[in-house]
Amino acid sequence: MIQIEVNRVNGDFGFEAKDAAGHIARMDSSPETGGLDFGIRPMQMLLMGLGGCSGIDIVSILKKQRQTVEGFRMLIEGEREPGKEPSLWQTAHIVFELKGAIDPDKAQKACELSMDKYCSVAATLREARCNITWEMRIVS
Repeated sequence: MIQIEVNRVNGDFGFEAKDAAGHIARMDSSPETGGLDFGIRPMQMLLMGLGGCSGIDIVSILKKQRQTVEGFRMLIEGEREPGKEPSLWQTAHIVFELKGAIDPDKAQKACELSMDKYCSVAATLREARCNITWEMRIVS
């Protein structure tokens, strides 16, 4: 069982979440809704989790294939359902930018395996009817 502790620490909506190992993430609402811009919006954190989860998968797969990943950046855009409460992620698009001595076919397959099979965050978002798209680029 995983345990997370969340405490309000700053203003009305500034929270810190801490895992069992002591890692901390700060969350807050936007200033427009009464927050102090103390931390990440919780819904944005879901997209960050999507990037982290898929990134770990992709690097792990490529390492097993003896590919050298010198750099890895993900650009993620999302749209939420307008005018609904709760307002779920409707779409998410990820651009995977990999750098290094990497076979493009292996990189494409690693991204595909992560997004379609291994990434638990992607599967969770898809269960909530989020349409996830992605593309992969090898950059110099």
